[in-house]
Formats: sequence, structure tokens, C-alpha cells
Amino acid sequence: MAERVAGPEIERLIQLLARLPGLGPRSARRAALHLIRKREELLGPLADALQVAREKIVVCSTCGNIDTSDPCNLCRDARRDSSTLVVVETVADLWALERAGATRGKYHVLGGVLSPLDGVGPKDLNLEKLTTRVREDGVREVILAVNATVDGQTTAHYIVDLLAPLEVKVTRLAHGVPVGGELDYLDEGTLSAALRQRTAV
Repeated sequence: MAERVAGPEIERLIQLLARLPGLGPRSARRAALHLIRKREELLGPLADALQVAREKIVVCSTCGNIDTSDPCNLCRDARRDSSTLVVVETVADLWALERAGATRGKYHVLGGVLSPLDGVGPKDLNLEKLTTRVREDGVREVILAVNATVDGQTTAHYIVDLLAPLEVKVTRLAHGVPVGGELDYLDEGTLSAALRQRTAV
């Protein structure tokens, strides 16, 4: 049986880092060692930033974005086009579209996709708020910017049916987004082209 090389505090740091997406046990160990070596430059400021994030970051009650204010900066921005609502699965997708600078519309984060196999149904997504916003905020077009996965397309069809009685124009991203692709991994040019070439559903 191998003896523990580091104290429990270091082991806990490694275990927590290993929970992050893209980091396995080996990568987490390397990251922990790097943070410890750069204690003054990285570890202290990172700990402070995490504490501030824990205390101040909130979910926007209007769109589902995360920010340090509610409503978030995007929802409060009077220069944005409130007649266009871009529906995304996650905050990461919202950020990807914002990096591309492809739309000046407002956003609505679903918080996931319909997935019967994973037990995710309509009540688990931010759908009720979506219909309320379309009905009450003068929305003329809803752009479905969901991922081109099976669950993403199922969710898109569900939203089309949900919004049908509201007589709002519903469009979706064009074929610039590859089937099985996720918005957060696409380049800005592809995202911009996909939004420009969106088609009616």
C-alpha cells in the first residue's frame, strides 16, 4: 500500500481540482503543484477571486445568465434589441455568441435540454419564463440557438410547439453549426454565419 505523499490539505485541493471539466487526477496534481509553486502570484489571488465569486455571483432572474447583478448587464443594456430573443442551452453558449458579436438581441438561457434518458423534462428547464417574456416583452423573433444534437433538436421542436399559440416568428441557426457540435467549441466566424443564415422553423 502506497503511503500518502502530501498532507490532507493538498490532497483535498487535488481532489477538488479533479472535479473540474477537462481535469483528471494527473492534471489536477500538476495544477495543484503549479498553484503551490506560484503561491503569491496565483494561489492567493485565485482564492480571493473564488471567495468573491461565491459571495457576489448570482443568476439573472430575467434571462438565466450569471453576473454580479440581477438583472444582469446584458438585460439592462438599453442598446440591445428587446424584440429579438436568442434562446441558448447554457451560459457557456451565451458567452460564445457574445464573443462572436453576431447579435444585439437579448438572451434566454434554458439551463439544459430535454433529455428523457437523463430524466430532464420541460419542468426542469427555464421554459415558463420564456413564454412569459415572449408574451409580455414585445418579442417579435425567437432565435433557437441550441446545439445540433438529438436532445438539442428535440428541445427546439418542443419550443416551436410551445410558442405556436403566441404568433411569434421562430427561427433557428443555419447549417453553419455541424450536427453533433456544441456552440462553446465553435469559432466566431462559424457562429456569425450560422446566425446570419438562420431559417424559419
